[in-house]
Amino acid sequence: MRILFIGDVVGRTGRAAVARILPELRKAQAVDLVVANAENSAAGIGATPATLQELRRQGVDLFTLGNHTWRKKELLDAMDGLACAARPANFPDGVPGRGAVTATLADGRKAAVLNLVGRVYMDPADCPFAAADRILPELRKVTPVILVDFHAEATSEKAALGWHLDGRCSAVIGTHTHVQTADEWILPGGTAFLSDAGMTGPAHSIIGMKRGSILEKFVRGIPGKFEVAEGPSIFSAVLVEVDDTTGKAQSITRILLRDPK
Repeated sequence: MRILFIGDVVGRTGRAAVARILPELRKAQAVDLVVANAENSAAGIGATPATLQELRRQGVDLFTLGNHTWRKKELLDAMDGLACAARPANFPDGVPGRGAVTATLADGRKAAVLNLVGRVYMDPADCPFAAADRILPELRKVTPVILVDFHAEATSEKAALGWHLDGRCSAVIGTHTHVQTADEWILPGGTAFLSDAGMTGPAHSIIGMKRGSILEKFVRGIPGKFEVAEGPSIFSAVLVEVDDTTGKAQSITRILLRDPK
C-alpha cells in the first residue's frame, strides 16, 4: 500500500495548494491512501467540518489533528460524527472524537491512522507512549498497516516514540513544527520514521503566518495578531510504501514541491 501523508495544511493558502497539486500527484505516484494533518486548515489555527470537507473533495481520505484541535467550536460540536478525523488519542478521557481512524480501500485492504500529541514544550496531555501501547494491539486486530502522526515539538521525543514503536506500526511521522526534516529512514524493525513532514501553506511566511506581526514580536517584543500569509505556497508530504501483509515499511520518500500560484 502506498500512503501519502501531507504535512500541516495551513489556512486557505494550504488548502488551495492541496487542490492544485494532490490530484495529479496522487495519480502519478499511484497513491492508495491520502492522510493530511489539518489542525491548522481553518484560518491557520484549528479546523472546521467545512475545511475538512473541502480537503476531502480534493482527494484527502483521512485527517489527523493536534494541539489546536479545539480552537474552532464547529469542530468540537461535530467531532463525534467525523469518522475520517483522528484527534490526539492521549487527550483526556471523555473528550469528543476518536484517537484512531481506519479506512477501507476499494479492493478491501484496510489501513489505520493513530494520532498522538507530544508533551515536551507542549500543553499538558496524557502519556503518548502509554496511549500507543494501549491502542496499537487493538488496531492490529483490524490491519497491520498503521501510520502514527506524532504531533510534537521536540525531535528527541519524536525519535523516542519512533524507536519505542519500531516493528509495531508501519510509520511514525512527526508534525507540528511546519519545517520538513531530512531524517527519513526505516528503523530496523520495519517502521518508517520522519521527525517532521513539514507544512503545506504559504512559502513567503514564518511557519505559515504573515511575517510582519511575528517579526514585531521577535524584534521588539510587541505581540500582534497572527494571520495566514498569501502568495506562493509549498506542498510538503511524505510517501510511505508498506507491505500489506506484514505492515512493515518498504520505502519512505520526502516530497517538497513549490507552487508558484
